[in-house]
Amino acid sequence: MKLTHMKLIGLSVVIAFTVCSFGAYAEESKEETYRNMNKDQIKGRVDEAQGKAKEETGKILDDKGMEIEGNVQKNVGKAQKGFGDTKKDIQQGK
Repeated sequence: MKLTHMKLIGLSVVIAFTVCSFGAYAEESKEETYRNMNKDQIKGRVDEAQGKAKEETGKILDDKGMEIEGNVQKNVGKAQKGFGDTKKDIQQGK
């Protein structure tokens, strides 16, 4: 099997796992989570997951630009999630 075919198969697997795991997680705790989360927490978690998927895709395809872009997006998502967590803690008086 050629290396390009292996990369495409790997990319397909990463995308499938990402979609399946996110879907299962979202269904499992959708109502409870969204009721208790603010917009910054939600957006941060989504950006973090998308960045991680993009980073892994860049690694599989040996695309350094995509890998770096995914890493940046993942870290920005973590920061926004942290900001949302802090904002929620302040609102709850913790």
